[in-house]
Amino acid sequence: MIREFAREVIEKEAGAVAGLLDRLDDNFDKAVLAILETTGRVIVTGMGKSGIVGKKIAATFASTGTPAIFLHPAEAIHGDLGIVTNDDIVLAISKSGDTAELQQLIPAFKRLGIRIILLTGQVDSSMAERSDIVVDCSVPSEACPNNLVPTSSSTAAMVMGDAMAIALFRMRGFSAEDFAQLHPGGSLGRRLLLRVSDIMHIGDKIPIVSESTTVLNTLMVMSRGRLGTAVVLDRDGRLAGIFTDGDLRRLSERGGQFLDRPISEVMTRNPRTIRPEAILDEVLALCEKYKITVLVAADRDGRPVGIVHLHDVLQSKLI
Repeated sequence: MIREFAREVIEKEAGAVAGLLDRLDDNFDKAVLAILETTGRVIVTGMGKSGIVGKKIAATFASTGTPAIFLHPAEAIHGDLGIVTNDDIVLAISKSGDTAELQQLIPAFKRLGIRIILLTGQVDSSMAERSDIVVDCSVPSEACPNNLVPTSSSTAAMVMGDAMAIALFRMRGFSAEDFAQLHPGGSLGRRLLLRVSDIMHIGDKIPIVSESTTVLNTLMVMSRGRLGTAVVLDRDGRLAGIFTDGDLRRLSERGGQFLDRPISEVMTRNPRTIRPEAILDEVLALCEKYKITVLVAADRDGRPVGIVHLHDVLQSKLI
């Protein structure tokens, strides 16, 4: 019984969201273009559940390159209207299109010459008549059995707001780096902002040997480096290969004498490398794809400038 109740809610809300596809019309395009052309901010406003949805939409806009703030209608009519300038644009959310607090704000917005975009479930409402652009977010019914509690309607409004935000995101050519600049805290920011050069081992901390170095001496260099790897250079100082703990294990399994052999005979040639300016997310992707734990950071000439270990990435609290 409980699951049936839940299933009914999910099916109704999913249907409401799917129905929005038929409501994507010229008005949606006009709304996105109007926001794109705005030199100020998007002032998102709404009461009750619409206000909660509005806060989320404003946050999504702001985090994806469209400056936006949420303005509570009740606070606005008691002084907070002062944060609004005539460079801004309003995105009002009202299921009924007849929210009293929003109705009181419209004359003030009009006096400032601000355009009003309305997300509503009633395109023929009084607010719709007084708005510049009306985006239809109507739903067949709420998910509650009495068709009263804002459920499907609030979900639809949020999805339409997301659609607007991501359309703006793409039209602005917003990049992962741009996104990272707005998310410097937490793992997301570190993942997109930190570079290999920020955490890689450099200088004498890179365990380096030449191609003629014996396996025994290479192991000594590896031990001092504590990275489980030795970087092998050719005569011109370019990367010739690497020798790892895994290579040593596989060499030992084959048996025979090998400690006096030159490392060039047993090293891994053409190892995976990474650019020092690459983001740490690329390190994770390469390590996962090729099942490795170490990457050599090389310049354009193939000369090693650093070495990064998967543990370095983990210690950066990237994940």
